Amino acid sequence: MDTPRKVLIVDDEPDMLANCARILRRCGYECLTAETSDQGLALVHSAQPDVVLVDLRMPGTNGIDIVKAVKSQHPHIEVVLMTAYATIETAVDAIKQGAFDYLPKPFTAEQLQAVIQRTRRQKPITPEARRVKAEMACPDGGEMVGNSEAMAALREHIRRIAATEATVLITGESGTGKELVARSLHQLSRRRALPFVPVDCAALPESLLESELFGHEKGAFTGASLSRPGLFELGHRGTLFLDEVAELPLPLQAKLLRVLEARQLRRLGGRQLISIDVRLIAATNRDLAKAMEGGSFREDLFYRLNVIPIHVPPLRQRREDILLLATHFLRTGAPISPLQPTGFAPEAMELLERYGWPGNVRELKNTVERARALANRLAIQPEDLPPEVRHLSPEVVDRLPPMHSFKAAKQEIVTEFEERRLRELMELSGWNIAQAARASGMHRKTIERKLKRYNLRRDT
Repeated sequence: MDTPRKVLIVDDEPDMLANCARILRRCGYECLTAETSDQGLALVHSAQPDVVLVDLRMPGTNGIDIVKAVKSQHPHIEVVLMTAYATIETAVDAIKQGAFDYLPKPFTAEQLQAVIQRTRRQKPITPEARRVKAEMACPDGGEMVGNSEAMAALREHIRRIAATEATVLITGESGTGKELVARSLHQLSRRRALPFVPVDCAALPESLLESELFGHEKGAFTGASLSRPGLFELGHRGTLFLDEVAELPLPLQAKLLRVLEARQLRRLGGRQLISIDVRLIAATNRDLAKAMEGGSFREDLFYRLNVIPIHVPPLRQRREDILLLATHFLRTGAPISPLQPTGFAPEAMELLERYGWPGNVRELKNTVERARALANRLAIQPEDLPPEVRHLSPEVVDRLPPMHSFKAAKQEIVTEFEERRLRELMELSGWNIAQAARASGMHRKTIERKLKRYNLRRDT
């Protein structure tokens, strides 16, 4: 998300409140503070924060009870517990009660930023969104919007393999919904009542990845004043989802392989072997065959992950779903402007259906949200859409197949869309990759790979 999010910090230590607020405000977050649990719960109801960062032990209501109260009344609000009394039992209990994560004190600014950053991937669910989600949900309860043959086949594949315990490797381009597939697999499995733990391997600094995944013991590194369980342990008996698994550095790939084969791990700096029972689902938008050839991904780990492969089709291969998806995003988004459009003008919808969508469903969602903010009529018009969607050159339009045969569109047309869109994106952002990533919703590493693929530079 591009706009700052609201974080409520609840702690009875004034210095801790001030330090956390200072760190997060530097990152662009809006911060509210409360020194008691009663004040915190009152602010939850009145201010509706996106994230609550709460101490486990305080006078009156403790952090676990706050988790229960927040999640029962405001399930879209994420809660992160922080405490100096970290144990695996309290960590697991917190996750089971609905906490997003668990942060032991003392923690570094980087650790605080990382856990709040991970919550940014969660979107608020309004009552209207819940109603439409129920209407559009597939029979298995997942929000797999789409009536195309490709989506029907994907749903059936998910249903068949969800009941197994096999490791799954989900492939597909950025923005196609690989995490949604992983969550559907979890919800249909026997582990559905236990934690689903997502990890974005590309978003975490390499220096934190090992500790995040496998945990650490007290004194394992500078600043590790307490032992902390890793995400494998927090996902015990549940599902661990490793997104962008190809971004793992080679030493961590080797350790991951050992853990998967032995079903045991050692925390960083520890000696004790800890047994773990997780179902692993991994995902990547990279070509792992090329990564193995280039030596950046282990062949033995690939075969260990690729027990059951699932490929998520790009949006250009299921164009009949674009109208359904765009309408879904239009109806379920939170209010942005006083005048909320309720549909699309025919000309606008035709542009949406003809665009190449290199950023796939994520890009379509961002485009609809932008159009909702700009629209001053009940129907979204072509001028409300971004330039890359509106401006198709005549020669490209002439080469487009008829609307009923988009499935047969040639790869070179899609490539031309993607290259032009990427160049326009970089020019609009002043060739600043971080700014381009925020504007498009793509990860910066994805943009870097695409720039290299098309050999695009500021002077080209």
